[in-house]
Amino acid sequence: MTPPLDAERCYRAVASRDARFDGWFFTAVATTGIYCRPSCPARTPLPRNVSFFSTAAAAQGAGYRACRRCRPDAVPGSPEWDNRADVVARAVRLIGDGEVERSGVPGLAARLGYSERQLHRLLVGELGVGPLALARAQRAQTARLLVETTDLPMADVAFAAGFASIRQFNDTVREVFAATPTELRRTAPPGPPGAPGRLTLRLAARAPYEAPEVLLFLGVHAVPGLEEWDGTTFSRVLDLPHGPGVVHLSPAPDGGPAVCARLQLTALRDLGTAVARCRRMLDLDADPAAVDGVLGADPALAGLVAAAPGRRVPASPDADEVAVRAVLGQQVSLAGARTLTARVLSAAGTPLPEPVGTLTHAFPRPAALVDADLTAVGLTGARRRTVHALAGALASGAVPLDPGADRAEAGRALRAVPGIGPWTAALVALRGLGDPDVWLPGDLALRRSLATLGSSDAEAATRWRPWRSYAVMHLWALAVPTLSTRPVQPDRSAS
Repeated sequence: MTPPLDAERCYRAVASRDARFDGWFFTAVATTGIYCRPSCPARTPLPRNVSFFSTAAAAQGAGYRACRRCRPDAVPGSPEWDNRADVVARAVRLIGDGEVERSGVPGLAARLGYSERQLHRLLVGELGVGPLALARAQRAQTARLLVETTDLPMADVAFAAGFASIRQFNDTVREVFAATPTELRRTAPPGPPGAPGRLTLRLAARAPYEAPEVLLFLGVHAVPGLEEWDGTTFSRVLDLPHGPGVVHLSPAPDGGPAVCARLQLTALRDLGTAVARCRRMLDLDADPAAVDGVLGADPALAGLVAAAPGRRVPASPDADEVAVRAVLGQQVSLAGARTLTARVLSAAGTPLPEPVGTLTHAFPRPAALVDADLTAVGLTGARRRTVHALAGALASGAVPLDPGADRAEAGRALRAVPGIGPWTAALVALRGLGDPDVWLPGDLALRRSLATLGSSDAEAATRWRPWRSYAVMHLWALAVPTLSTRPVQPDRSAS
């Protein structure tokens, strides 16, 4: 459990308008009745008039409305929920992925293995609000995005955002933003241009953020038919709860720490889920100051961190997909893995109603792979058996890889599947579950980089906790410079 917010430390961040703390906490001002991000440009309130909340939902639950000047709901999310492995963090990740909208609080509690009462008590004890309030805050944010970035009728916006009625939608928007939906649309700031039928959003990150490098990494691993990379924009199919979607990701036009996302969705009610998965894929909620502070203090990594501050861990929007792709990529080159995955996509993937450029299929869900005929893919018999066994375990829930999965339990379950060893399980934790503290045992590229730096695998496995996943990215970039958009310069003085 996280200790209570330190009011003095929070106030110092507010007084200095420190954007590094945006998303970590929210500042509520009693004299105005609004809550803000720490970097709000408004006049700094007196200490006696402010209180601090760890979530926007908690501030809303206390009766405060969102500041329309600093737009606190548009900040990066707190990195705490991705870093932690306890049930509260797992619940927050699942709520962000839309679990309450899909299966309600009973489904959320069942997914976590708790009773509704236990889960509510844990969330209220730490965050001040329960799961329904957290989901309501997310619905309000989705509604604002739709109101401000589309010309949809308000009734369509209400149901797409997950509200049960138009009245509930109107009441929530007025309560959270102190404005009617029509007023929000009329005063919306100008956004990037979008094509008809698409939503264009700006996904914010904490600085420093090298968007071209993150997109390059994803592009180098792109699988034909599922993903596309043109050197600037990375596009891919998203397998969403109510139908496939397509997202096109490119660096923010203003060069800021953000990514421009153009979304095409089968169902607009998947918007919140799509945004959450894109943020996870791009590692937008990471805390680069904390990561670089630890890794940059180590002489072996100091040069790499200085040359590439804020390096992120690109992930996948679907951990089940990562697990299957990791098996397909065992003991073959990157090009070979892409080819095999493209064949599996053609054999068992879900075709899009209409191709979008070169994008043709959503990655097959585990249930579709269980009995899929993969004899023409080019896999060995042992590898085919591993794919089928893994698909069966994923489909049955024996291997849980959803955003609320217990990472340690997921690793043990993966290693119990015949043909999956520590390296594969670690890769799934790194790029599928978003675990910030993963080491890849026996990885050849890491060993080459460690030899260059004069370090050993055994030392690295412990020295760089709790940010070993980010150390892996620095070492991969050193071994394969084409994965980086920035010069890679090892610190020779450490050898």
